[in-house]
Amino acid sequence: MPLPLHGIRVVDFSRVLAGPHCAKTLLDLGAEVIKIEPPAGDLSRRAFPSADEISGYYAQQNAGKRNVSIDLNVPGARDAIARLCEVADVIVENFRPGALAAFGLDWESVSARNPRVVYASISGYGQHGPWRSRMAYAPTVQAETGITATTAEHFRRAGELRSDSLSHADVYSGLHAAIAILACLTERERTGRGQYIDVAMAAVMVSVNERVHADLSDEELGDERPILGATDGPFFEGPHGERFASPMSLIGSMSFPFYLAAIRRPDLGRDPRFLTPELRLRNLAALHRIVQEWIWTFADMDSLDAQLDEAKIATGQVRTLREFADSDWAREWGAVRTVPDRSGGAIKIPGRPWHFADQVVTDECQLPARQGEHNTRVLAELGLTPAEIAALKDSGALVQHEQRTEAAAG
Repeated sequence: MPLPLHGIRVVDFSRVLAGPHCAKTLLDLGAEVIKIEPPAGDLSRRAFPSADEISGYYAQQNAGKRNVSIDLNVPGARDAIARLCEVADVIVENFRPGALAAFGLDWESVSARNPRVVYASISGYGQHGPWRSRMAYAPTVQAETGITATTAEHFRRAGELRSDSLSHADVYSGLHAAIAILACLTERERTGRGQYIDVAMAAVMVSVNERVHADLSDEELGDERPILGATDGPFFEGPHGERFASPMSLIGSMSFPFYLAAIRRPDLGRDPRFLTPELRLRNLAALHRIVQEWIWTFADMDSLDAQLDEAKIATGQVRTLREFADSDWAREWGAVRTVPDRSGGAIKIPGRPWHFADQVVTDECQLPARQGEHNTRVLAELGLTPAEIAALKDSGALVQHEQRTEAAAG
């Protein structure tokens, strides 16, 4: 059976991460995605490592998309892409608000000719309001929305203010845009009409912060105040030097009794050093040492896990991504897949995070496209004649990887 979004056509105007991740999610659900790339190319093509203009970063977000590279500053190019938007089910873009209006490719223009289109705009702070024109990248949005400050508080003993190395704001925004698109496609089945979606990265980062209720509470929470919720747990060393983490805090009133049950030490609940969260925080080193020395009494991680599991304490070994990818679980699930780099090598990218019972998914078409690789084919499918396509090429509107390479060689 085909995947759930089979037959849905997505036009992807976006670049780098938030928008491309949204469109890639729809692609992995079965949609056809056509990426519209400017002559300068998506910035992510120049990420390291790369081979023949295909970087691993680019491939991870764009493998499987068809590619049209076209200069929208050429009027004829705008007309061709407008025709593509007329037959699209979904449009994704992540420019600054208003950028596509200059080309007649904004929501108002496109929906006037295609009332069924679902159009999603992803930006830092939304399409309206005082911050609408601000540049936005994941680290800046994470800083504005309390995530960086919360992370710094969690690691305050290091005395440094750092931003996370992963672009959470981009990826989460892409996923939330995909969720909204799926909802609007469902609504379209009832109403026959499309919808405009305004996704603000800043709002997304508030929505995914499970500690908003605590951070904005007017009550004095003291040391019961969660720092990072489930991730405010300790790290331990296993019987043979393994590093592992637990989500269960040694400090919190809810989780402290779990450790007492695990180590068979109910007496510690009456120890003057550990009577309250404030005291446990003050004497955290001593409490951690007690649990750590108990861990070292076990012969191996399996026997330790069994007793921790009995006490409802989960653990996770601290692995590198390569170690995880080599695990039996990752191989069985298909957590990592391999796509060609178009130069004789291969790039490893994430697998799909879901399995469908009725579909067998293959990666036959998951090639990362060269810039402009599908120019002629896509435009011909729209009904442009060979002469019209040749005119676009002659005007410089169409850019193709092989053409640029040959020109450079000449």
